[in-house]
Amino acid sequence: MAGGPVDDAEVLNALFGDSPQGLFVFDSERKVTRYNPSGRGVRHLAAEDVLGHDAEDFATGFEPGELRALMDEALAGGAPLRRRLVRGVSPSGPRRTFTVEVSFFPLPDSHEGAPGLVGVIEDVTERQAAADRLAVLSTVHRTVGTTLDARTTSDELTRALVPAFADAAGVDLLDDGPASGPLSSGVPLRRISFAPAHIATARKEGDSRPFPFPTPYTQALNDTEARIVPVTPDAPWLVTAPDMSAPLLDANMHSMIVAPLRVRDTVLGLLTLYRHRTDPFEEADLDVARQAAATAAAHLDNARSYRREHAVASTLQRKLQPSTTPRLSAVETAHMYLPESAGGDWYDVIPLSGARVALVVGDVAGHGIEAAATMGQLRIALRTLALQDLETDELLTHLDEVAAQLVDAPATHVATCAVTVYNPVSRRCAMVRAGHPAPVIIDPAGSPVTVDVPLGPPLGAGGGRVFTPAVIDLPAGCLLALYSNGLLGARGHDPAVARRRLEQTLASPARPLRELCDDAVYRMAPSRDDDAVLLLARTRTLPEENVADWTLPAEPSVVHMARRLVGRQLAAWHLGEAAYTTGLIVSELVTNAIRYGTGPVRLRLIHDSGRLLTEVTDANSTSPHLRHACDSDEGGRGLYIVMSLSTRWGVRHSHQDKTIWAEQRLHEDP
Repeated sequence: MAGGPVDDAEVLNALFGDSPQGLFVFDSERKVTRYNPSGRGVRHLAAEDVLGHDAEDFATGFEPGELRALMDEALAGGAPLRRRLVRGVSPSGPRRTFTVEVSFFPLPDSHEGAPGLVGVIEDVTERQAAADRLAVLSTVHRTVGTTLDARTTSDELTRALVPAFADAAGVDLLDDGPASGPLSSGVPLRRISFAPAHIATARKEGDSRPFPFPTPYTQALNDTEARIVPVTPDAPWLVTAPDMSAPLLDANMHSMIVAPLRVRDTVLGLLTLYRHRTDPFEEADLDVARQAAATAAAHLDNARSYRREHAVASTLQRKLQPSTTPRLSAVETAHMYLPESAGGDWYDVIPLSGARVALVVGDVAGHGIEAAATMGQLRIALRTLALQDLETDELLTHLDEVAAQLVDAPATHVATCAVTVYNPVSRRCAMVRAGHPAPVIIDPAGSPVTVDVPLGPPLGAGGGRVFTPAVIDLPAGCLLALYSNGLLGARGHDPAVARRRLEQTLASPARPLRELCDDAVYRMAPSRDDDAVLLLARTRTLPEENVADWTLPAEPSVVHMARRLVGRQLAAWHLGEAAYTTGLIVSELVTNAIRYGTGPVRLRLIHDSGRLLTEVTDANSTSPHLRHACDSDEGGRGLYIVMSLSTRWGVRHSHQDKTIWAEQRLHEDP
């Protein structure tokens, strides 16, 4: 009758008749008294093969006694045992593992006093395989990459994958470092890690040689794609690589994955996975291998980067100096560096805006790798500050602040330094020094030029003292010589006498600079106990016809005039192709100066060695800020346009005004 109670017997009959789960009732002797014939694993068995039998008589593939032990555990506790995972191997056909989820529920005692059980067994092979794969990836993410050592990272990877995912795993890295694919078959790889150690392989740890060609290894290097590879005696690639086949077949390997260790488009090596006890690899396993390889590759790339950077740091002592100096229109340069004591002397030639150049020589206190590393920090910091177009005194003030962060004791200093900035347009030379010898200046006639460059405190000495520059105008053909104390000879010699000897050595400024450097070494007899640096620069001036300069009133109407003036000048320089772009730059910079600046606007063009420099100067010291205008804004795009049309652009401040400059590379008319 509708709405009446449901008969329990009908419920049981429905469950035991149609449930896809395996349902079993066991008596006190663990024999089956009732079961679900439609459950997986028994649906093809005759009833007499199940009823009256132990579960292990028909549920084969499990470890002996495993199911009975779970029944005993449930009965001993007198409480249900739920959702225990039991793994097994198919007893016939292709070797396949399976996983079942087992629950046992004790029944009330019968009249004999011996309880029975109800068992529920569900095949969860696919679900558990997915969970196992996620667990493997979790282990890889959690345990791989704990250090910045490539060998340790490789060992962590093989340990994470063996035996949870594969029966064996190997990591081979390109011996010559990362490379962009596809790679040739002859590229050597070094075996970094392999697990487990007792399995014999054709490659031993530390071996460096190419993989045989053609094999799945070389194919993966070629197309940088991971692949599943069956391992069978008649596999074509094993026939062509007998030295690879014997160890694999002897170990009963039946399946493998070859996955490139790749970061972006760069290949670091190969991850190879093998199986002989468990199921052959399938497509879902290939996804796991790809993700594990990608994770490991990122850590290996970090490890290689760290090792490379560590090697660079350890060789700063001899390699941190500039390998070459730039060819500039402002000066001709030559240098001499004698790293006699592995100290921290350095030199630099830094191109600046407006065709200017910064000449630098410094001397870090101390010797050895720490001094060389400090020198590297200061040199990079000084370069960065110089490219901000700071005035020379401000540059050393900020460099002093950087150096102060490097000292261990407040009373010590980090380094001395001399900076000279030369402008080939104005011929103005600004010199400033921090505890360092002043530059030697020789005029075109060979006579020394006396300039009083105030001595500032050494870098990092503290005390808040200021650095005061000396400014002088120099004609073309003058010789500037910046040097370190080591050039002046053995300690105890009178520095003034040594400096006069250097002036005499350089008294022929028209000679080739390389010869002058050599003569300085010969005649100065630098100390063998200290590094020595000599940086020579012969000044040049830009021809007047390469510079155009206008002073314009701060009125909006002059923008059109400025474009006309620029167009005429570019035509005179045969740079007509640059007229449109330069006109846009000039319009934006002049408009910006009129709108936000004060006083008259100075516009200057400099044609210098394949580049065109545009400068606009006004009396307002406030720096402009680049921003992206919204669609509804009427303005705000000026500096963005300048940036887009220029090779470089920036702002240069002086104590009186500011200059916004832009540089364009030219393709000049023949």
